[in-house]
Amino acid sequence: MSHKSNRNVGGESDDREVPAKCPNKDGNPSAEGVEGRRSAKENPEQTTATQTQCWATALSGLHRVREAAKKDERLQFTALLHHVSVPLLLDSFYGLKREAAPGVDGMSWKDYETELDKRLDDLHSRVHRGTYRAQPSKRAYIEKEDGRMRPLGIAALEDKIVQHAVGRVLNEIYEEDFKGFSYGFRPGRSQHDALDALWVGIMRKKVSWVLDADIRDFFGSISHEWMVKFIKHRIADRRIVRLIRKWLRAGVSEDGEWSKTEVGTPQGSVISPLLANVYLHYGAPG
Repeated sequence: MSHKSNRNVGGESDDREVPAKCPNKDGNPSAEGVEGRRSAKENPEQTTATQTQCWATALSGLHRVREAAKKDERLQFTALLHHVSVPLLLDSFYGLKREAAPGVDGMSWKDYETELDKRLDDLHSRVHRGTYRAQPSKRAYIEKEDGRMRPLGIAALEDKIVQHAVGRVLNEIYEEDFKGFSYGFRPGRSQHDALDALWVGIMRKKVSWVLDADIRDFFGSISHEWMVKFIKHRIADRRIVRLIRKWLRAGVSEDGEWSKTEVGTPQGSVISPLLANVYLHYGAPG
């Protein structure tokens, strides 16, 4: 891409910014409550009000990202990581499946919820200091309808949290970019919406044929090099790009043995559907 804007969304400095940490005790910033803790001296109403303000600030930041992406389709975002705040990490944690199988870390959702405040503060600090390390995906298999086995990658819990939060930020950009006829793995869209659109197209227009195609092992065949190139069309925050590289290169653990991943993104990981849509949007190299 030849055009590049160095404007930072919200006016924050990419290099000098120190994200503010809001208290995340006693309540989820979204609709679902957190079973948090607070000292006897704390005012519950004051704590809730502070939390609400912090979450409102986080949502406002995401809204600014969305508006900037909508206004300029060629804008490259140089400062995005500060949007991955403690309130957003908290909301992402409560957006995960409670009963999901643990990854290589062996950490369950319920276990992580204990001392949640300290865990998220520490995770937030590691992400912003650059010391966060992605763990390999745990290999699992599910049987397909034709009898073949489909490999899945189960991420460690903290990787799921960070991927969910980063995905929330990136979705604000890419939901303005993705085409209207794209339905897979997108917020507020499903296969039923795609079928409805297909029905309308067939009934209202003269259609001679319908093409049904499937890309074999798509998730497992994605080029890391091209994936990063496509991401950089919009994302110029080197820290976000570095996180994506970490997830792509984290490798796979199967039966206790680690293996390197040179292509593909684990099917089943939180960030993979978004990365796959970005890859499809710009088109795989021919």
